[in-house]
Amino acid sequence: MRMNSLLKGLVGAAFLFGATISAHAADTLAAVKAAGTLKVGTETAFAPFDFIDAGEHVGLNVDLFAEIGKELGVKIEWVTLPWDGVFPALEAGKFDVVAGPATITKKRMERYRFTPPLAEATIAILKKAGDKTINKPEDIAGKKIGVGKATAQLDQLKEFSETLPTKVDIREYPAFTESYADLAAGRIAGVANSLPNIAFVAKQREGTFEVVLPPFGKKSYFGFIGLKDADHAPLMDAIDAAMLKIKADGRMATLQKKWFGASFDTPDSVKDPAF
Repeated sequence: MRMNSLLKGLVGAAFLFGATISAHAADTLAAVKAAGTLKVGTETAFAPFDFIDAGEHVGLNVDLFAEIGKELGVKIEWVTLPWDGVFPALEAGKFDVVAGPATITKKRMERYRFTPPLAEATIAILKKAGDKTINKPEDIAGKKIGVGKATAQLDQLKEFSETLPTKVDIREYPAFTESYADLAAGRIAGVANSLPNIAFVAKQREGTFEVVLPPFGKKSYFGFIGLKDADHAPLMDAIDAAMLKIKADGRMATLQKKWFGASFDTPDSVKDPAF
């Protein structure tokens, strides 16, 4: 009798535990819906995705998350911090998802979940306008080149540097805006960043900067980032569905044209990144 009671108790406990896990898996999305707010972490020094203009937080991410918020029926609350602190803060639960965006890489996909791509992320070089010493990517050999700290662009620049006769003198910056300032001042010869970013900067500061073509990095894409666990799966599923709807009805292309001057042909998902 005692054994039967014990077994019944264990089975009951197991059932309750399983039910608790199942309910908890929906907690993140349910909590967002209940609060009426989706918390989004990002830095604000990554134009044209997120940046400060006349004291206001603007960019493609702001506009796109406004549309995602409409689809989910929630408001967007922004949490801003330096890029090298974004991923630790996501894992600490400071916000629900990361805007960024971040380059979708094999290493990152092992730890995080990415949304459908929102733009191409292939890396290229920004130089000072009129600099005749850099006409192609290989010309950065031996030169001081700025890049963002803890970024996929840094990893690709290091890899490219190893192929050159003289290694690049890589200078890491907490924010790309600081590297652009040093480039304008002549303290470095160029900045390595994703083509959409530097094309926007060159357009905004025509006569100060120029883009060096072609890009030198492997073809890659930007995505938003969430945690890769059962608790966050319903929320990420909802965000993915919203983004695919926004892409299908043309809103994504409209926002891309607004901020980049052109739209991108991006896949609905990235299963096997180039690096």
